[in-house]
Amino acid sequence: MEQSAPSADVLFVLRRLSVLAATLFIVCASGCSSGAAQSHEHSCGATDQKFIQTASVDVTALGSMTADFQSGLAGADEVAQQAFDAAKRVTHVEPHDYSLRTAQRYLDGMFREYGEAVTMQAKGEDAGERMYRAYGLANFAHDVLVQAQPALLQRGCDVGPLL
Repeated sequence: MEQSAPSADVLFVLRRLSVLAATLFIVCASGCSSGAAQSHEHSCGATDQKFIQTASVDVTALGSMTADFQSGLAGADEVAQQAFDAAKRVTHVEPHDYSLRTAQRYLDGMFREYGEAVTMQAKGEDAGERMYRAYGLANFAHDVLVQAQPALLQRGCDVGPLL
């Protein structure tokens, strides 16, 4: 029996699924086993509020910079550096709330992947997988924050600017 080779569409979907699975594994490995004593009650202390403020500014700034990049007003190096700097800033603040810590890991990865994607694109390389990972991580952060939003808001932390 002769088997035909998988189509390009099937290979593309399989590649995307494997990238998504690898990303989930990395994120879970870095945070899922951070300790059984970890509290699952939400908090809204000073570090939680500082994280929300820092991350909100960085997400907004990168969105603006990306728009400038797409319109030709900003260069790839500038946008990539902004993304890498945002990753450093977002990990510098240590929120106490477990949902914010989870979102922090996703945002860190998102900024780094986006910076790498823009760098690759500027070199004429295929940045599709890196960009796909960046958007996937952004979606994961969004999902965590949407789920935590009511409880965090009840305690005085508004994650709305991050959504």
